[in-house]
Amino acid sequence: MKKRKADPVPIDADFLAAGILNGDRKTLAQAITLVESGAKRHFDAAQLLLEKVITKRTPSVRIGITGVPGAGKSTFIDTFGMFLCSRGHKVAVLAVDPTSHVSKGSILGDKTRMERLSVHPSAFIRPTPSSGTLGGVSRKTRETMLLCEAAGFDVILIETMGVGQGEFLVRGMVDFFLLLVLTGAGDELQTMKKGIMELPDLVVVNKADGDNLPAARKAVQEYNTMLHFLKPYTEGWTTKAAAASALQETGIEEIWSSVAAFRNHTKESGLFESRRRLQHKEWLHESIKTELLHAFYENPEVDRQLKKAEQDIAEERAPVSALVKELVDTFLNNKN
Repeated sequence: MKKRKADPVPIDADFLAAGILNGDRKTLAQAITLVESGAKRHFDAAQLLLEKVITKRTPSVRIGITGVPGAGKSTFIDTFGMFLCSRGHKVAVLAVDPTSHVSKGSILGDKTRMERLSVHPSAFIRPTPSSGTLGGVSRKTRETMLLCEAAGFDVILIETMGVGQGEFLVRGMVDFFLLLVLTGAGDELQTMKKGIMELPDLVVVNKADGDNLPAARKAVQEYNTMLHFLKPYTEGWTTKAAAASALQETGIEEIWSSVAAFRNHTKESGLFESRRRLQHKEWLHESIKTELLHAFYENPEVDRQLKKAEQDIAEERAPVSALVKELVDTFLNNKN
């Protein structure tokens, strides 16, 4: 006789909410896992949990950090995070971590790359796998930020895995955006995606130490010259370049002073809150598109018709627009 499958254990949203609001990091990790799950019952429980904590969050500053390959993002975040913890802040590091299209696995090495910060009692490090979609990153990272703020983290650092499409995504969910570069401004900019220099609120020339210090100072001048001719992303703010050494921990205090000055400026002008409101509105529309997309492709009638449509397109038997209309009509007529 086949053994009956046990019913799933109910998810206690009240228990999770209480643990998060108490600052329990283990409970926070469990809650983030719940948010990241693709299961329907987990999604419903996650939304219930978010409703319970959304109005009880700690005011935070959200900082996006990106950089060219080899710029030393992990070492910089480790040093920057330790500096913030020493100043009494609670720091959450969320690594926007697109799933590999080859292995379908995630790059989950963040804790080994940030050795000191990963064991600090005032820090929390969490990668955000995307399951291959940037939309997945957006929802999961935004909801994870809310949970971290509810757990009392007042500085949220969002690390991207390199210069590319993810940077534009992260720029749209943070308050302050920092671009980490190396010396040799002209050569480096050739490797950057067009428009990336218009995104940051601060450019940091890292590894400004030892024999590299003169070159780093020269790079700062080059970047400042370049930035002078670009329209800053944040209205009323002048984006500048600064030198730092994550290894020798120099320039870190000046970077935090820049963030503090930026926050004061945008708070006084009302831009800080208006940007947050706009980001929430964009999140709403992104979520609508994502949910509609999932519902469309999970519809069994659409799935059956889609296979034929793909064959018709491959053999050029029908125009794309006509097939799209047929598929959408099928979805609208078979939503249940």
